[in-house]
Amino acid sequence: MNNTTPLAVQAIILLQNYIKQLGFTPVIHFELEGCYQLDSKIKRFSLDYQRINRQLAHAGIDGELVPEYWYSQWEYVSLFNGQSPLKEANNLSQALHLLPRLFAEQGISKTLIKPVVWSGDKGKLASGCGDIFSTETRAVHIPNAVQMNISALDSEGKNIIIERGFGEYLQQCFLETSFNCCLIYLPEEEAFERLALKTKYGLAAELCSPVDISGGHQGSIALYKEVGKHNQAMGEEPVLFNHKNEVLVKRQNWQKTARIEHRIGASSMQYNAYFNILYSLLNLIDALEVYKVDNCRKLLRKEVHHQDLPFSLYDNTEQEKLGAISLFANDHWFSERLNKLSGQFINGEQISGQLLLGDKLKQMILAPYQQKLILTHTS
Repeated sequence: MNNTTPLAVQAIILLQNYIKQLGFTPVIHFELEGCYQLDSKIKRFSLDYQRINRQLAHAGIDGELVPEYWYSQWEYVSLFNGQSPLKEANNLSQALHLLPRLFAEQGISKTLIKPVVWSGDKGKLASGCGDIFSTETRAVHIPNAVQMNISALDSEGKNIIIERGFGEYLQQCFLETSFNCCLIYLPEEEAFERLALKTKYGLAAELCSPVDISGGHQGSIALYKEVGKHNQAMGEEPVLFNHKNEVLVKRQNWQKTARIEHRIGASSMQYNAYFNILYSLLNLIDALEVYKVDNCRKLLRKEVHHQDLPFSLYDNTEQEKLGAISLFANDHWFSERLNKLSGQFINGEQISGQLLLGDKLKQMILAPYQQKLILTHTS
């Protein structure tokens, strides 16, 4: 854990307690993609996912590894063990540092937790096909994402995403804050290269990762209820099996799995799980306070939200466009929301005269980038 963790942990505990005071339980889960590279001497290889998952469980991490779409691509998937957002941040932070060692034990020379794996695979999809490759091959630059799944439970354990417009309003909250706060989930310059892969390298058919801020159920900030991003039925559960253990009857319990999926984060060793949990909890609180007074539907905007993300961490002075660093530096929502909440509750008790927690955390997020800019200008 880095030196930003203690203060971020304090802030997460503060927000968890405040949500409890409101009468709800926050539910947040991560998914993170990555790749691996083999030692050139290894000709045949099959990654032992079961071994890695046993090791993750032994380390107390509520997550497992599964194979992803591209060859040598994997995905860390959070397990639904009822963990708090703070435990979920601990899980991902620990996994980011543990996985390279676990891969190395199986003879893997490099674990790639980065926004883009350049020329990570070869392939071209056949015309008109969703997942069938043609005989033609070309280099594919693999984008790796971090996704956050967010929902909340009421005092009876019921998922409120489906209740009285709450899911739609929570989605609107994320749509409004994701532009200025993109530094939190796009923490390095290569993350912005990832957004340009489809257009810059003509890989639109091969890649399905989102490139902008958009809503609906297929956008980068998706609301999943009855159907998911591929229009598949959500929450299907097996009910009846035959003698071969094949599913004969399924039922759909989409109410249980309904959630917001924030899909634009970039996989990176610089990705800070604690800052991203804070960002999610602040949006959740904004929505819960409106839900408490039954105003979600009333405050929903009618226009469709669609916004391009910035092109870089850094400003483009010629085009007068701000980069992610300046956007977050100029933003007031993140810090002021934390400042206000830290003046109300610490560990469930109301206090006064609390130091401005939000300002401290905002400066911590910005500090590594500002130091780099100073070094760049003085060298």
